[in-house]
Amino acid sequence: MGNSQEPQDFNTSVMPSSLTPVHVAKAADGLNLYDTASHQVSHFVPLKPGEVGIYVCGATVQSSPHIGHIRAAVAFDIVRRWFLKLGYKVTFVRNVTDIDDKILDKAAAAGQRWWARAYYYEREFTEAYNTLGVLPPTVEPRATGHMPDMIDLIQRILDNGHGYVVTDADGKPTGNVYFDVASWPHYGELTHQKQTAEVDEAAAVADRMGPSVDATGDDKYNPVDPADASPDKHDPRDFALWKAPKDTDPEDARWSTPFGVGRPGWHIECSAMSHRYLGDGFDIHGGGLDLRFPHHENEMAQTRAAGYPSAARWMHSAWVTAKGEKMSKSLGTGLSVPSVLAENSAWVVRYALGSVQYRSMLEWSDQALVEAQAAYDRVSNFIERAGVALGGQPSREEVTGISADDLPTDFVAAMNDDVNVSGATAAIFTTIRSGNTLLSQLADRADSEAVQAEVRETLLAVRAMLDTLGLDPLAEPWVSAGAAGGASDGTTETPEHAALEALITEQLNARAEARKARDFAKADQIRDTLAEAGITIEDGLQGSTWSLK
Repeated sequence: MGNSQEPQDFNTSVMPSSLTPVHVAKAADGLNLYDTASHQVSHFVPLKPGEVGIYVCGATVQSSPHIGHIRAAVAFDIVRRWFLKLGYKVTFVRNVTDIDDKILDKAAAAGQRWWARAYYYEREFTEAYNTLGVLPPTVEPRATGHMPDMIDLIQRILDNGHGYVVTDADGKPTGNVYFDVASWPHYGELTHQKQTAEVDEAAAVADRMGPSVDATGDDKYNPVDPADASPDKHDPRDFALWKAPKDTDPEDARWSTPFGVGRPGWHIECSAMSHRYLGDGFDIHGGGLDLRFPHHENEMAQTRAAGYPSAARWMHSAWVTAKGEKMSKSLGTGLSVPSVLAENSAWVVRYALGSVQYRSMLEWSDQALVEAQAAYDRVSNFIERAGVALGGQPSREEVTGISADDLPTDFVAAMNDDVNVSGATAAIFTTIRSGNTLLSQLADRADSEAVQAEVRETLLAVRAMLDTLGLDPLAEPWVSAGAAGGASDGTTETPEHAALEALITEQLNARAEARKARDFAKADQIRDTLAEAGITIEDGLQGSTWSLK
């Protein structure tokens, strides 16, 4: 019944890049990350030098993805990309929950086979991830493919005295198995609010908006599993490791075990699969804030009770909110990814979803999308102008080959500060402003070759920083999808940009003549008219430059 194989090193078995020597950047010495369990930001040190193991809870594939799901995926994609840019070899595991009460119930109501429904929506999630530039995981295991691992893990918990099997009147196992919380004195260490001298606002927000063992009452975001409400439990805190099937469950949604026929509880799959693919202890366990309790608290307890180390660090991405309330499909406030993409480019949606630090609440609004579109316009405008000036773009190999040690220091400092994306984005636009100034100098400087070299260096830095956030417009999937109109590679100038350049240059020349004639009223009028059209003018010693707001 059991599966005694040792967990595999999937970097070695499925990742060609594992053959490449690891060269961790010096910048990695400055990386600090938040840990949910300690409520503190601390220095990151990998368990294995040069390697990082990350497990992120994926989707329960019951229906179409909404932006809350994808926000978590984008957030941890950025975390992963930063580790890669720092030079680490990363094993990234994201599971698929393809057996669950909601899947079974919705499939039955729709007259579907449960596994067919799960697979259909798994493919929708995959399409959404790909469309929004989320890197595919190293491995993406399904719960249904790991029943032997879960059964073995439950047996270890029972053998260690931290679980119990419910039997019927004849002493036969019913299929219900519970974790014995009272036997595990460490229960609550992940979510219990630690008393510290300094108030941690992130922890306070989590306790206000996300459930914890300190909270009482119903949790509207994580309704109680019927199995966890059973009168057979020894303690109200006990939770299901394995559960007997409901009368309505199909025959092919039941598995035979030494403790009865049934199917897994919600939490056991992640303990089993993280151990299967990442071994005894790994660096980071991630997921959405709403999984902090009960899912991750229970997962930590059962993993350790089975005799395995848990994750060294727990990271949780905050919610997407609308008017301060979590957007949730179960509450009727979810927003599907296809509906958002129908009105906005994928680049713009990704930028909006990743525009703030992963553990900051993200308020979703039309204004957020307008700002993301404006960001795209500024980025693509600079990349296209620089490419035209240089007669071409740096290759993707050059862009991806830039080490973290060679990126602008303010960008590195922001990313090392618990992946502060807002600060990193500010660094990108600071560099773009410098690049626009350099572009304006090309025609006036005698040492134009030196200026061109500076423009190229700046362009390479901008694209490398964008790429670290998954936003280089000249990378996939944006090139194939056209992004928001697509930044040119610089070998040719688009007709739209040529026309815009000519019109604005004419206005800047007229403004320069007005200023020379000391007609400042006219000069200001030209500037204000351009500003109303979304054009920012910056005056410098070498003349005026323009960029899109």
